[in-house]
Amino acid sequence: MPPPAPARGPAEFHYKLPGRHGGQRPGAHEGSSLGAGQQFAAHRRLLDHPDPRRIDLRASLRDPQGDWLVRIARQRVAVPVQAVVDVSASMRFGAQRAKLDRVADFVEVLGHSAFRAGDPVGLMAFDAGERTDLFLPPRHSRGAGRVMAEGLRACAPAAPPRPGADPLAGLRACVDRLAGRRSLVVLVSDFHGMPLDGLAAQIDRLSPAWVLPVLVWDPAEVVPPGVDALLSLRDAETGARRSLWLRERVRQDWHAAVAARRAALQALCVARALPPFDLLGPAGEFDAEALTRHFMESVA
Repeated sequence: MPPPAPARGPAEFHYKLPGRHGGQRPGAHEGSSLGAGQQFAAHRRLLDHPDPRRIDLRASLRDPQGDWLVRIARQRVAVPVQAVVDVSASMRFGAQRAKLDRVADFVEVLGHSAFRAGDPVGLMAFDAGERTDLFLPPRHSRGAGRVMAEGLRACAPAAPPRPGADPLAGLRACVDRLAGRRSLVVLVSDFHGMPLDGLAAQIDRLSPAWVLPVLVWDPAEVVPPGVDALLSLRDAETGARRSLWLRERVRQDWHAAVAARRAALQALCVARALPPFDLLGPAGEFDAEALTRHFMESVA
């Protein structure tokens, strides 16, 4: 009998952030503070930094003052990872599986990848308001991703928003708690119903964090049925119903509207050097290797 195939570990992606980051916890990202590390920063006198293990003999012999010099390195640090997830009614749509279920799978991979990189990871969620019942503070734990995913899968739907309610109120409440902090913010949403000017303002408020917008569109949203028919439609956010006679002209308008919205979201993010990542991709499934390439290309 052939030997059994080795068990595959959980999916994982790798990420790299631009610039230097402060912090005391060792990790995988370039730090701004001096300490234990491999990246040379400067020479200092042995009397000021009494660590004979780091003496640089060649630099000491060339020093005009005749001092013993030691090599000082920059420390690599951990960076908090914060998932901010849209759990509004439209995220419960899906032809094969609800988009929110797919997001839960992604968040579990995110937690595993952050743990492997040495970074703490946490969860915030919103619909018409902030979902404090789903909040998890950043922590460095092997099971953090699983706990976040289970919370998203079990979360109860909120009541439909009131007419005239601010569509960005929930996101704004989450941003209020994150603004001004250096971190990796993974913003996961379908961005339906969000005015782009307001969305841009909230992303700008997250500076100096590195923001990864993750777009979640089910194939059934972007590709209309290919046959003429009378459709009964329900707005996922408001619950309003309407009938639509699907014909070729309507399909063309459907494709045009999807392309225009995608282009507008892409332009908004690229203008801030934060290109979005399509979670389901061309194949309709999350690809961890594609996200790794996305990070490498974004910060190159």
